Amino acid sequence: MKIAVASGKGGTGKTTLAINLALAAKSPVLLLDCDVEAPNAHLFLRGDLKRQHIVTIPVPEVDETKCDGCGMCSDFCAFNAIVSFGTVPVISHEMCHGCGGCMRVCPQKAIHEIDKRIGVVETFSCDTITLVQGKLDIGVALAPPLIRAVKEEAQGDLVIIDAPPGTSCPVIATLREADFVVLVTEPTPFGLNDLRLAVDVVRELSLPFGVVINRAEKEDALVRPYLEAEKIALLASIPDDRRIAESYAKGQTIIDALPEYEDVFTKLLQKIREAA
Repeated sequence: MKIAVASGKGGTGKTTLAINLALAAKSPVLLLDCDVEAPNAHLFLRGDLKRQHIVTIPVPEVDETKCDGCGMCSDFCAFNAIVSFGTVPVISHEMCHGCGGCMRVCPQKAIHEIDKRIGVVETFSCDTITLVQGKLDIGVALAPPLIRAVKEEAQGDLVIIDAPPGTSCPVIATLREADFVVLVTEPTPFGLNDLRLAVDVVRELSLPFGVVINRAEKEDALVRPYLEAEKIALLASIPDDRRIAESYAKGQTIIDALPEYEDVFTKLLQKIREAA
């Protein structure tokens, strides 16, 4: 089973929930940190690095002796990564998505592909949790290929995926093939606004989902009324407990620092399995 944990905005507690959900499983679990621009699950689990491999994407290179400057490659590229004005094309590898289309449409066969490094995938062993994270190289703008490389490691009975925040392309790449999506939000105007965006995304992808309210307050005139109106399942509420923030600041998991919360995550995992 693949459970993705996502949020419409950063700072809602998405990674915290994913980690503690993995700990609550009490059995071998694979945790994928797909927030490749800022992976941080390793800060709380502190496992031993077992392996690491470099991830590349194919980018075009032009053989100037064959190119006649026809511009077909430039016309084809939807990302403006290759431009020709009747001359040898100018290529921006930073904008290239590695689709290979320019090479295929070139009538002179003047374009070939080379590998460009975009980041690394690292695997850690943390007791019953195997953590796999992607680390995007500095200056690289294209996260989805690295996210897909992380997801290629998704083997096992239970896989928990920590998605990037927001609703952009990296999030879409992460959520695809998930069996269930947990959306984490907070009872604030910003939290509700971005929750609405995230709900639109998972509905567009036709994925089953539910919501967890983090830093929940006794009186909630924002998120709960929205969930009721939209008939969205509230899976759990994690109270606004200062001790949780203190444990987070120390790099501790909730379950380790505050064992009384373990039952919250155990029941949450059970609800997810029943709803999926």
